[in-house]
Amino acid sequence: MFSSEIIASFNDLETSIYNYICQNSEKVAYMRIRELADATHVSTATILRFCRKLNCEGYSEFKAKLKMELKKNKKTSIKSSQHAMLEFFERTLNTDRDQQITEAAKLILQADNVIFIGNGSSGILAEYGARYFSGLGKFSTHIKDFSYPIHSKLRQNSVTIALSVSGENPFTLSQLNQLKQEGSKVISITNNKLSTLAKISDINISYYITEEFFQETNITTQVPVVFIIESIAREIHQL
Repeated sequence: MFSSEIIASFNDLETSIYNYICQNSEKVAYMRIRELADATHVSTATILRFCRKLNCEGYSEFKAKLKMELKKNKKTSIKSSQHAMLEFFERTLNTDRDQQITEAAKLILQADNVIFIGNGSSGILAEYGARYFSGLGKFSTHIKDFSYPIHSKLRQNSVTIALSVSGENPFTLSQLNQLKQEGSKVISITNNKLSTLAKISDINISYYITEEFFQETNITTQVPVVFIIESIAREIHQL
């Protein structure tokens, strides 16, 4: 509703109105125009000009948009960690994930180089995965910066382990496509086996947790990813 371009266009009076709305948005959504004018010490004409800058024909449309914004940003109910884990492990018991983990471990065991890639929270887990693998004797590297140059020696006889909840992250897909074209085998860990990332992988291990969002941020639990990474590393160690 308040884009950076619109905020930059505000004069001093309009900025004071904007600041008041930000601090009292729940109350403003139900105020009459005269009440808002009195609270911000401006005229009703100034309020109307402010509304027009927000692409609203009048004060009523402004209040309607503000209510919609408040409803969209209202705190959503977040599942307990126990609920998410039960959902994962119940589905794990009914899949061939153990076989997939063994196949992934065998593929990694034959590789000279193991590269973890991911973006955002998946990038943090890529770093953790590389450290965990290295700790159990299979030296690995991780890439979070997708402009980072990869030496040709690292790409020879390599396995790339790509992490992505959606399996549609454009940065991860771009980096993976380059590595795949240069001969790297691909193991992906995603939330959905029908995603683009899963489809272009040699092995995909999916975990099917209900995705959760809070104010447009994906907060889907990453514990299943940690479980799968550690399971593969331990299987490599056993082999």
